[in-house]
Amino acid sequence: MNASSSGKARAASSSQPSESSSKRKRGIFQKELQHMMYGFGDDPNPLPETVALVEDIVLEYVTDFAHKAQDMGSKRGKLSIEDFLYLVRKDAPKLNRCKELLSMQEELKQARKAFDVDEEKLAASLD
Repeated sequence: MNASSSGKARAASSSQPSESSSKRKRGIFQKELQHMMYGFGDDPNPLPETVALVEDIVLEYVTDFAHKAQDMGSKRGKLSIEDFLYLVRKDAPKLNRCKELLSMQEELKQARKAFDVDEEKLAASLD
């Protein structure tokens, strides 16, 4: 390995989480993944090794996806939702699901805001 390739390896590894940091997070999504696996047709109690493997795959995918979005956002100086949408722009089902979730998030935000205003009016009328 020459000096320039070892420098690239160090630079790449500094932006990526260390192997030990991803090992510490093992098991954090175990219950959720078991439920999802069951929902997609697996056994109600899948093997722990299977859940660990699926969790490793999910964590690696999400981490890589977030790093790609961060690389996109670093060009502008900040990370935004548009960076994630840009990454999934060619995958229509993912893009549509992202837009649907963002729309639902906005609807929930508006509903909470309306509910808070109603509570404030009710409290004011009781005083």
